[in-house]
Amino acid sequence: MKSGLKVCVLVGAVALAVAPGLAQQAQAHHWSIVVHGGAGVIERPALGPKGDAAYRAALTTATEAGAKVLDRGGSALDAVEAVLNILEDDPLFNAGRGAVFTSEGKNELDSSIMDGSNLKAGAVAGVTHTRHPISLARAVMEKSPYVMLAGPGTDAFGARVGLEQVDPSFFFTEARWQSLVKQLTKEGKPVPSRPAGAPPPGEAVPVAFYDEAGDSRSHGTTGVVALDRNGNIAAGTSTGGLQGKMPGRVGDSPIIGAGTYASNQSCAVSATGSGEYFIRLGVAREICNLVAFKGMGIQQAADQVIHQELEALHGDGGVIALTPDGQTAFSFNTPGMFRARLAEGGKLEVHIYKDEQ
Repeated sequence: MKSGLKVCVLVGAVALAVAPGLAQQAQAHHWSIVVHGGAGVIERPALGPKGDAAYRAALTTATEAGAKVLDRGGSALDAVEAVLNILEDDPLFNAGRGAVFTSEGKNELDSSIMDGSNLKAGAVAGVTHTRHPISLARAVMEKSPYVMLAGPGTDAFGARVGLEQVDPSFFFTEARWQSLVKQLTKEGKPVPSRPAGAPPPGEAVPVAFYDEAGDSRSHGTTGVVALDRNGNIAAGTSTGGLQGKMPGRVGDSPIIGAGTYASNQSCAVSATGSGEYFIRLGVAREICNLVAFKGMGIQQAADQVIHQELEALHGDGGVIALTPDGQTAFSFNTPGMFRARLAEGGKLEVHIYKDEQ
């Protein structure tokens, strides 16, 4: 009896000694955030000094907003939503206000978000009235039994849960409209009437997602991956899709496993590019599978999928990625990708062109 008591006391003492260390280890996570604003034909001559400065400033503002959320102990989900709300309101990016138009001259917005701590996810497609599609995707995840909503019912759901609704003309920008007109004219297709409620024609701001020929193969999407101090990761993606797309077309951005994926057991990924190829490959999940099952580092995994598997199908685009231990990666096979990252205690990095490290 006495020896048994000693063992119990000893085990208890060891537990007391170890427990504080475990508690400290559990709180040892440092936050990190990675942001992208689209990949495509983004080159110095076309963008110019003013465009270059404008995009770097916009990426800085958005990334720092997410960092503030994380630095005050906010969740990775909160940081993802905060950053994308800003990018959705910035006409420089192909998401929300500034989204590209369909062939019929309308904006159809897609978005998704995923919580790596529990694999819950929400996605929306064909949004036309909800100001912030990423917030709508999160509402689907948290306030409905579903993962994805598409079509008119999506905005109706957004209104029911109290998300801001706007007239479709809110998303109109002159630059995107003129780019559509140029593309359709070049292709010999009918140009739709200027959208109702759109402002009078004015000077267009530079847009780098499309080259001077209005090449619709170039892409622009916004995305975020984040790691919070609790060790949880999340991913989110928001886009206006492909310029001149057929009404109803849905790309990879709102598809969990293709354009967005997050799991605390592997990684978080947000993609941008030729959506049909990203869907066929399941790019986001494929990268995380290589991390989880092949033991690859996140950069190696991202490069294998983008530079080998995607290119083998002649697809183009890129990804940002993040692991629960704080590894981050950019990978893209286009001339440029708007991108930024910041880790707790580190220095903000903002890059645009392929030759920037």
